[in-house]
Amino acid sequence: MRSWLHIISRLRPATIQAHLIHMVLALVVIQIAVSWHVISGLTEEMLHEQIGQTALQTARTIAQIPRIRQALLEGDPQGEIQTLAENIRTQTGASFVVIGDSAQKRYSHPVPARIGQTFVGGDTGPALQEGKSYVSEAVGTLGRSLRGMTPILDEDNSIIGFVSVGYLSESIHQSISAHLDKPLMYIIGMSVVGILSAVVIAGRLKKLTLGLEPSEITSLYLERVAVLQTIREGVLAIDHHGNIRVANQAAQRYAGLSLDERFAGRPASGIIPEAGLEQALRTGQSEFDQERTVNGQELIFNIVPVFQDQKIQGVVASFRRKDELDLLAAELSRVQEYSELLRVQTHEYSNKLHTIAGLIQIEAYREALELVVTESSGYEEFIRFLGESVPHPVIAAIILGKYNRAKELRINFAIDRDSSMADVPKWIRQEKIVTIVGNLLDNAFDAVLTQPQQLRMVEMSFTDLGNDIVFEVEDAGPGVAVDQLERIFEKGVSSKGRGRRGVGLYLVRQRLDELNGQIMVSRGSLGGALFTVVIPKEQT
Repeated sequence: MRSWLHIISRLRPATIQAHLIHMVLALVVIQIAVSWHVISGLTEEMLHEQIGQTALQTARTIAQIPRIRQALLEGDPQGEIQTLAENIRTQTGASFVVIGDSAQKRYSHPVPARIGQTFVGGDTGPALQEGKSYVSEAVGTLGRSLRGMTPILDEDNSIIGFVSVGYLSESIHQSISAHLDKPLMYIIGMSVVGILSAVVIAGRLKKLTLGLEPSEITSLYLERVAVLQTIREGVLAIDHHGNIRVANQAAQRYAGLSLDERFAGRPASGIIPEAGLEQALRTGQSEFDQERTVNGQELIFNIVPVFQDQKIQGVVASFRRKDELDLLAAELSRVQEYSELLRVQTHEYSNKLHTIAGLIQIEAYREALELVVTESSGYEEFIRFLGESVPHPVIAAIILGKYNRAKELRINFAIDRDSSMADVPKWIRQEKIVTIVGNLLDNAFDAVLTQPQQLRMVEMSFTDLGNDIVFEVEDAGPGVAVDQLERIFEKGVSSKGRGRRGVGLYLVRQRLDELNGQIMVSRGSLGGALFTVVIPKEQT
């Protein structure tokens, strides 16, 4: 028993190439068996029908010969019927041509000794009694045969005898075998082609699978599943039809799916339409750090198309919750703003102290005192204004930081003292307003840096009266070209160095889209660009 098991295990294919060859060979064997069964059956049926009709047609022709009819009526004293019947049998290749009278007495037979005996087979009834012509199969003195039976009628249409033309079943089978030689050669040829094709296909498949064997492919698949499930980020892959191929547990949670729910093969547009994977599938463009809302959660997406032979085969996306990064990003942003504020203030006060020290050294005490009073009162007045008009520390900090940054760049930055932003709803996160205000002011500062010192002017105003929060940032720069008005908020688009390589205004547009806000660009009274931002207080 063990030896048989050992032999079976040795015969079991170990490589993917051997697997494929074995499977194709098995398929070829099955195809040969089925094809042979079908072809032989059809050939036998067709030849059987053809020979039967040939026998019947020959019998009918013989029954119409006047000499045979006359000889049968006269009792065939000269033996003409046997002579005519044998001549016809020889010419047609039939096994026998038997002519008999209404009493079933034979007047012809391939074996002359049996002439005059009663016809054997028991199938003459319909011909002699009903006058029918038909094909039958019966056992006679020569063996089993296929016969064509027809009656012989006199001039008054009375039945006077019958004609039976038959072919022995043995000769029919020999004829069928001869007709099956060509189909058999065809089947053998196709089998050889199938085997050779299996070898070629197996070699090609070996290359497509990078030389990996089935066990190795299985291990890689299991390892991939384990790795995907341990990743905390959502991972989603779709094929070129837009159907999901892979989604780990994190992706299922973000999409609001039960962990037991099946997702493979379902269209991504029906499971997670907000991800926009179909767009990457159409355009072939990668997207990184894109914010999208899925199932009520703000997610950060990275989407990369998969190419093979320069054709898009699918898309892979990874995504994570934005709020997991927001706390760290907010803290980092505050630290950066405070650091920038301290740096600017240190630089500014260092310049002022050097100026005051110089005035004292040249004994210009009155001018030194005036400078100290002016700087102290101006800055304290601005701090007081921010404290009263913007009671939101994060927003006030960004404005103060940009105020000091403007001083450092020697830009005349003025804020309308009638401005107020005390009524900011809780649903509007201050970090988003920081992004909007900070990037608009940076954009305005960059716009006037190329201007002469006296023309470096930036003005800002804001109000929260009514149902909207409105910001206006105006600069004395060259403005925005007409052909760029529609594209200036796209990522990577910048007007002659304005903005931060085309990212600042893009981020402004993103935050406004999240807040259902609007932004308009026009030419302001200073001659440069005027950006107007409107954010509704009511959440829609």
